[in-house]
Amino acid sequence: MSSWTTTYALNNTFVHPEMFYISGFQDMPFANYFYIFLFLVYILTVFCNTFLIVLIYLEQSFHSPKYIAVSNLALADLCTTTAVIPKVIDTFLFNSNFIRYNACLANMFFVPYFSAVQSLSLVILAYDRFLAICFPLQYHSINTNSRMIIIISSAWMFSAVTLSIMVLLVTRLSFCRSTVINSYFCDHGPVYRLACNDFYINIIMAFTNIALFLFVPLIFILFTYLAIGVTLLKIATSEGRQKALKTCTSHIILVAMFYIPIAVTYLAASFVNFHPNARILNNLLSTTIPPMLNPIIYTLKTDEMMNSVKKLLKNGTGHLASTT
Repeated sequence: MSSWTTTYALNNTFVHPEMFYISGFQDMPFANYFYIFLFLVYILTVFCNTFLIVLIYLEQSFHSPKYIAVSNLALADLCTTTAVIPKVIDTFLFNSNFIRYNACLANMFFVPYFSAVQSLSLVILAYDRFLAICFPLQYHSINTNSRMIIIISSAWMFSAVTLSIMVLLVTRLSFCRSTVINSYFCDHGPVYRLACNDFYINIIMAFTNIALFLFVPLIFILFTYLAIGVTLLKIATSEGRQKALKTCTSHIILVAMFYIPIAVTYLAASFVNFHPNARILNNLLSTTIPPMLNPIIYTLKTDEMMNSVKKLLKNGTGHLASTT
């Protein structure tokens, strides 16, 4: 029985397969073209997010809590895309559907881990906008660079601990039936449902993670914008309200792009049986498209960023002209 590894612990026998098989799309036409599209998305995502991080690093005026949070989101976007797209292309475009058990656990950790950090990064940006608009006089004393770095580090560590517990709980499961994962990666839900022993605690952990990294952050963000809306109504001039609201528009777009598709999928799945291809396609696009668009939207919708980009391009073309 060479394809299985059996380990013993606490007088229980845990049967761990040597490999899982990631099924991906089922007879989807033109699937290879979709993987090539994902490759182009990956290239653009890496370029845009790297450019944004470098721009914030080089521009001294961007060394503030707000832009530390923006660069953190760009880093989370970069990590999420890197955790997903290269492996998806390798798995399905090059027919490497089999994945070893330990590699599957690593994949199960990193993909949701970086997605969780993405979600918390949007919460941190909402917190920054909330302080800037609702408490403008106290903003600089409350939200310092060092405090923002501590908040960001805490978000990364909290996500790591929570997702590590999720993966560790999977190691107590025995897989004595199918090893075919109906997803595009070692997805926690499809994996624990393959187990032949009790996985009730894994269900609890799955719902806990959905609450912690999807619905609680979304509720918090909505609360901050409710408070911001109340504050904007107190501003006497419409010009002042529009100026304050303009600083939030890019973040609102990012929140809508990230949360709405995922939230709709989870809520609709409770009432409708999606075709596996539809679920995989929606989850895959929800994971890969926002990281590509986030830096573009933030740059285009933020005057300071656009001015800095124009300045950088002007200096670059001026330097090129002087050398020629």
